[in-house]
Amino acid sequence: MTDSKQENGGKTKSPGFEPNLDPYVLKDPEAMAVNIARALENLGKAASVWLAPRKSGEINDRLAAPMTDMVKTLSKVTEYWMSDPRRTFEAQTQLMSSYFAVWMRSMQRLQGEAGEPEPERKDKRFSDADWQKNPFFDFLRQVYFITADWAEKIVAQTEGLDEHTRHKASFYVKQITAALSPSNFVATNPQLYRETIATSGENLVRGMKMLAEDIAAGGGDLKLRQTDMTKFAVGRDMALTPGKVIAQNDICQIIQYESSTDTVLKRPLLICPPWINKFYILDLNPQKSFIKWCVDQGHTVFVISWVNPDARHAGKDWTAYAREGIDFALETIEKATDEKDVNSVGYCVGGTLLAATLALHAKEKNKRIKTATLFTTQVDFTHAGDLKVFVDEEQLQALEEHMQATGYLDGSKMATAFNMLRASELIWPYFVNNYLKGEMPMPFDLLFWNADSTRMAAANHAFYLRNCYLRNALTAGEMMLGGKTVSLKDVKIPVYNLATREDHIAPANSVFLGSQFFGGKVDFVLAGSGHIAGVVNPPDKKKYQFWTGGPTRGDYDTWLAKAEENPGSWWPHWHAWIEAKDAERVPARKPGGTALNAIEEAPGSYVMERT
Repeated sequence: MTDSKQENGGKTKSPGFEPNLDPYVLKDPEAMAVNIARALENLGKAASVWLAPRKSGEINDRLAAPMTDMVKTLSKVTEYWMSDPRRTFEAQTQLMSSYFAVWMRSMQRLQGEAGEPEPERKDKRFSDADWQKNPFFDFLRQVYFITADWAEKIVAQTEGLDEHTRHKASFYVKQITAALSPSNFVATNPQLYRETIATSGENLVRGMKMLAEDIAAGGGDLKLRQTDMTKFAVGRDMALTPGKVIAQNDICQIIQYESSTDTVLKRPLLICPPWINKFYILDLNPQKSFIKWCVDQGHTVFVISWVNPDARHAGKDWTAYAREGIDFALETIEKATDEKDVNSVGYCVGGTLLAATLALHAKEKNKRIKTATLFTTQVDFTHAGDLKVFVDEEQLQALEEHMQATGYLDGSKMATAFNMLRASELIWPYFVNNYLKGEMPMPFDLLFWNADSTRMAAANHAFYLRNCYLRNALTAGEMMLGGKTVSLKDVKIPVYNLATREDHIAPANSVFLGSQFFGGKVDFVLAGSGHIAGVVNPPDKKKYQFWTGGPTRGDYDTWLAKAEENPGSWWPHWHAWIEAKDAERVPARKPGGTALNAIEEAPGSYVMERT
């Protein structure tokens, strides 16, 4: 059956299955038995490390709460389909018919006949050739796709669900199907099966040892390693742009970077990064650094480096972060440069805080910030994506009770939530490679940064979730900051609003909609790629593209259909936008000027605090 077409009894033959079964035949049973025993021993150590802090009371597991919510949500879907026998029968018949079609197609291929072609699916999890060549694995693959599609369709066709419940049900189904993929198990993944046979199970010995190490590293919770954390260090391999910490308080340090040009723009640039991650994503290394690039264009760059909070910061809410973060930075800039007028940048939730602070400034007639640039920032949360799954009154109350006990939310909880948004890419491939293949992950600076998580102060995080994700208070004109009700309509300064096309955290249509709530002119720009790569895109890499267009009226798809596509990075376009507002230059400045002494070298000590 090597010819794609050959005649046999008048029937057209197909390539059929051509599996090589030799790699699947166990050759050393004794070595396999020994290694399975060693793997089970290491698995026992992992279980002990997991159980120890729970027995001692150091960890009070809250696994029941999310599991209960999942069961309650999916039970509403089940109730709809089980309440009508005819409806149940139709759903089951649809699934069984699809299974039968797969069976018939497989039988035809085994007999060398050209059966009905299956729909083409591109999925990295099933890239190994034996997913199609081997009849067993090919059958598993097709059944998995059919079952996953059927489950998602069942949720979509369930009537009587409110929008939030339907969203949660769809999310939970995707999490379940991602976890149950045959690619995640040794016996049902051809590559894992072959490797286990070839090494007589040595891969599982290494993998279970790594599992025990990662649970120990997480203090009793699994800290999934996505990169080799020993290959990088902040201040040695990343966050290298020269600068000084020139001021600090309880919640942040203010860094001023050294000029690299003879003259600089008169207006300094203040960057407000998210506190959910550390600021050095914008200074990952000299080749990728947005901060260094800005310095080289003649910006006097100041960055807020947020503290990694602990119980002492439990009461620090959004007003505190606005006053002791952004306002403190503005005061520091004025002392260091004698300038009141400032250009500002906010990234992700740092941009949301910046927008809310601008609305507060407008109430107070504070006109220090002259332009605002927002990177992948949501101010309206109508289309906030899958993160909304975790936010409803019941889940928030449970989370707030947990944070009240500790004063903060551990960074690993947020990291897990973000990873779950793309579980098939950010969780299960690493589970397979680390613990089933027993392979150390490759060093990757971006994943090092991603794993360098931060805690969230209780009051700050609760305010954010309630006012943004739950109540959408900022665009509703109902958010209270500094004792005042603030409105984005009062923000009349120019805004450069950057979204990224493949963003799963701040979806592009969500950012687009938010543009319509500001009171002044907003230039909406769409970059290629996602939440990180779309922002951190140096011009010399000549990667991706960006779209520019008219006013942000109507809907996102209509705007995009008419937008102009531009090759490469949006960075030069943004710099031209800044210079169009004020291109005046002055002699280069030294960190701190004559008024402030350096406290320490950049990137400072706050960013070094690990969770």
